This record gives sequence, structure tokens and C-alpha cells, in this order.
Amino acid sequence: MQRVTLRLPEQQLKMIDRFVELGEFPSASEAIRTAIRDLIDHRSEKLAGRIQLFEKAQEQAKVAGSYLHMKQGH
Repeated sequence: MQRVTLRLPEQQLKMIDRFVELGEFPSASEAIRTAIRDLIDHRSEKLAGRIQLFEKAQEQAKVAGSYLHMKQGH
């Protein structure tokens, strides 16, 4: 595992510490790792949906281009 240094607003750090105090996470590091993992999972799902839409639009553009090419060539 790599070490990363980051700056957080004091309020966010207090909330992370509170989660640890309440036993939600064993450490602040684990809380932050979980938050990052959740963010990556969420963003990956959104990105996958956008990629599918883009690929569908590309395919439709190809079909439309072929149709126009055939129509112009008679």
C-alpha cells in the first residue's frame, strides 16, 4: 500500500475522528480508504453508463453515415 498525504478541512477530520470514536471504523485511515473506495465505485458506475451512451451514439452515427453515403451514391 502506498502512503498519501492530504489536507482536509478541520470539520471533515473531526467527523472522521468521531466515526472512529463511535467504532464505525478502526482508524481514520480505514475511514478515508472506505470513502475513496465508495467514491471510485460510484464514479465508475456513472462512467460506465456514459461510455455505453457514447458507444451507442457512435454506432448510430455510423449507420446514419452509411445511409447518407448510399443515398448520395444512388
